[in-house]
Amino acid sequence: MKNEVSSSDMPPVVFGTSGLGNLYVALDETTKCEIVKECFCHSPKPVVFDTAGKYGAGLALESLGKSLKALNVKPENVIISNKLGWLRTELKTDEPTFEPGVWKDLQHDAIQKISYDGIIECFEQGNELLGGYTPQMVSVHDPDEYLANARDANHAAKLYEDILDAYEALYDLKQTGKIQAIGVGAKNWKVIQSIANDVQLDWVMIANSLTIKNHPKELLDFIQELQKKGVTIINSAVFHSGFLIGSDYYDYKLIEPTAPANKALFQWRADFFELCQSFGIKPAAACVQFALKVPGVASVALNTTAQKRVKENIDLASIEIPVEFWTSMKAKGLIRDDYPYL
Repeated sequence: MKNEVSSSDMPPVVFGTSGLGNLYVALDETTKCEIVKECFCHSPKPVVFDTAGKYGAGLALESLGKSLKALNVKPENVIISNKLGWLRTELKTDEPTFEPGVWKDLQHDAIQKISYDGIIECFEQGNELLGGYTPQMVSVHDPDEYLANARDANHAAKLYEDILDAYEALYDLKQTGKIQAIGVGAKNWKVIQSIANDVQLDWVMIANSLTIKNHPKELLDFIQELQKKGVTIINSAVFHSGFLIGSDYYDYKLIEPTAPANKALFQWRADFFELCQSFGIKPAAACVQFALKVPGVASVALNTTAQKRVKENIDLASIEIPVEFWTSMKAKGLIRDDYPYL
């Protein structure tokens, strides 16, 4: 039985799987299986996982499928979102050619393939790596990175046509009943906006864009437009790749604290930590609550490489933050003074 999914009825926390793809640290299969097990121990069924061929060059897909099989998870008890557009390939260099320095101990590389045939190929490879489980939700992954390859305006237009062709493939998959919901996942929300104007979407995943640190008015207005259309919004990377809770990675790049260009960023975090401490609030809780409180946002996608943090991540969605904290954040200039939703 294939689980039915409603794109407008998502849980507050969706489980990201980049950690299963060895993001920042290599994990053994036993640890990965324990992480997946914890998700089922503490979440109502069906449990929702977000994955992608890019995560560990398909390793996240592979590890998720192995873990689900090892745990004897019935297909109706899991919903999988697979963001398509990156295809596993042979590793011919010392490390993968995409996002160098981020993924650890990989045995494969990945290339971006966004076109009608490319998306179908990614979909079929993803299903093979999942080992018997199939995604109900699919999307085009990183169209913003694809467009960034444009040499000039004409080339950019051609690349955008490739993206639209990729969506034709997704529509055909949906029409034949192989998938149930079509979305997009990108870091540049303006690219999501362009696609949403040309493509009928069921859901979007916005990464690195709508956070306690960054929340431009134009993005908030766009989210309201999506909400009116009934498009489900999943907010991802709300910690800016962990930086807002202590990591030295910001938006998937290792940053140097002593670099003059990063001074303001580290000062923002220091002030944020100090205020959180004065209120007895975990920085992670403040980040998640801010990310969820935006009208139209249905879920946050949270990733972990430690099984003990799975329940902690789930609990972040239900923690109450006092109004006085948000008022102090505004007073200190840590969030926009005209931010309307607190």
